[in-house]
Amino acid sequence: MLNANPYQQYQQNAVNSATPGELTLQLYNGMVRFIKQGMKAVDENSIENANNYIIRAQNIINYLTETLDTDYEVSNNLISLYDFMSTRLMQANIHKDKSILEEVLGLAEELRDAWGQAVKQTAGKK
Repeated sequence: MLNANPYQQYQQNAVNSATPGELTLQLYNGMVRFIKQGMKAVDENSIENANNYIIRAQNIINYLTETLDTDYEVSNNLISLYDFMSTRLMQANIHKDKSILEEVLGLAEELRDAWGQAVKQTAGKK
């Protein structure tokens, strides 16, 4: 059966063929995208959309937290950072505060960029 939406099929293929590092990068990219969409929704006073986008970003943070391998010290640091980011997103959602979203966006972009560099450096090293 043919998929009616080629973009959806492309996305599914991208997920199915990605390495674990690339999947994590996709999660970071999604978190950044949802925070930006939440900021736009706050600007447009679209309360329901802002809520939905912020919750989606929180869901990604929760997933990243749950899947951390806590055998490494860096994981404990990431858990603290993710907890901070999640708490700030909750506050931003309650108050529809764009400045808090900007704060969390900066952290999310730093994490994404650092992870992207790590993925590039380890590509081909198997």
